[in-house]
Amino acid sequence: PFEMQQGDILRMEKEHQVLKEQLKEAEEKYDQLQSRSSEEIGALKELLKKSVEETEVSKNELDWFHQDLEIQVKKWQQEKKENQDNLKALRSTAKKHTDTNDRYSKTIDEKEKQYNVYLNTYLETSNKLANEKVKLEELIKKSQDDCQECVQRAVKAEISVLKNWKETEVRKVNGIAANAEANLKMLKSFSSSSASAAPKLKSQIDSWEIFISNIKKQLEKVEVSLNFSEHVLTCSSPVRSTFSSPLRGLSCLKLTLKCFMFCLTWDFPVASNSTGTRPCYTNMCN
Repeated sequence: PFEMQQGDILRMEKEHQVLKEQLKEAEEKYDQLQSRSSEEIGALKELLKKSVEETEVSKNELDWFHQDLEIQVKKWQQEKKENQDNLKALRSTAKKHTDTNDRYSKTIDEKEKQYNVYLNTYLETSNKLANEKVKLEELIKKSQDDCQECVQRAVKAEISVLKNWKETEVRKVNGIAANAEANLKMLKSFSSSSASAAPKLKSQIDSWEIFISNIKKQLEKVEVSLNFSEHVLTCSSPVRSTFSSPLRGLSCLKLTLKCFMFCLTWDFPVASNSTGTRPCYTNMCN
């Protein structure tokens, strides 16, 4: 082939090849654009169709709304008329209530006047009762003072009786102790005068010595208990609350001495005599 310059044909082939590739790319882009445009056109048609349908629905809804509005307006007009009628009835009722309230106000005024009269009467009566209450309280206080004075005199009398009774009972116990010491002295005398009887009398002598010692110890305890109880009787509350009354305190003291006397009758030592029987000591308790 004819070439103007060497290599023109080769260069033209290369350019032809490049143009061919560019044409192919352009055709592919065109196909892509055409496909995309077709899809967008289809979507727009669907959107247009949907918009038309929605417009139709909206038009129908608007027609229904106008119909409902007309119905609602008629209903409101009817309610307005009814409310006006009710308002007239309420005004009439309010007037009746106002008249009734006026009558009640007059009645309340009359009742207040009566209440004031009753209140004054109550205050006068209350003052009289308060004065009488003061007088009664004074009488009660005087009676309580008199009662307290009587109780004090009774306590003093009870203490005096207790002392006398205590001295009598203690005197009896001392008599028992004296008789016991006499018996002990007599046994010791027999023991010293008769050597053969001394071993037999030793146990008797020991028993009498223990008995006399127990009497003295118990007598000291009873004396302390009686002195304390006498102190309790002369004290005021709350120490005297140990006894529910002075008489109960005196009874407790008497019971203490009686228990002691009872124990003495069982603590006597048994002395064997010639008959082998227990000797009689009733004279010691008299």
